[in-house]
Amino acid sequence: MEQQNGRLGRPRSERARAAVLHAADDLLVEVGYAAMTLKGIADRAGVGRQTVYRWWSTKAEILLEASADDARQELAVEPADDPVAELTAYLEALTAFLTRSHAGAAYRALIGEAQHDPAVAALLAGDDVIGDSARVILRRVLGVDTCRHTLDQATASLIGPLFFWLFTGHDPALLDTAALAETCGRQFAVMSGGGESTG
Repeated sequence: MEQQNGRLGRPRSERARAAVLHAADDLLVEVGYAAMTLKGIADRAGVGRQTVYRWWSTKAEILLEASADDARQELAVEPADDPVAELTAYLEALTAFLTRSHAGAAYRALIGEAQHDPAVAALLAGDDVIGDSARVILRRVLGVDTCRHTLDQATASLIGPLFFWLFTGHDPALLDTAALAETCGRQFAVMSGGGESTG
């Protein structure tokens, strides 16, 4: 299968793309973000360096693409009749993604790098895969016509405590996702009742 590369308009092999993304994931776990290089990724993937350089400018771009592909699958939560149950399922999926998935490890590495690299920060802001996944759930909870500003506030309320817990070294097993979801559910009920919405 061939996939068009939007940046250069040249086709790229899906097999080679997958090999590069897997290589980046593996190297991140083995050597860490700082020691990774585009050359090392190309060598590990068994593709030419020019192939990698043609499709990606930085290792951060490769890691984000690898992370985003898996995140869209791992953070997809089925609709539920009970909003709190749906929010709980999402928070559990997000916790698992950030703590047990190679793709989640890549995302965490990028967040760390973004704290002192404006280019990586801009990259994450441009492809907000976790925020986007949360907004899918929140549109179902708050209503499809909820405005973006309200969705963004709700997203911060939903995932902010989880990020604080995990990124400050607390034990993920001690995070009560059900209690967090219930608190958010009450807050979101007020939001949807008072409701800003698009017209």
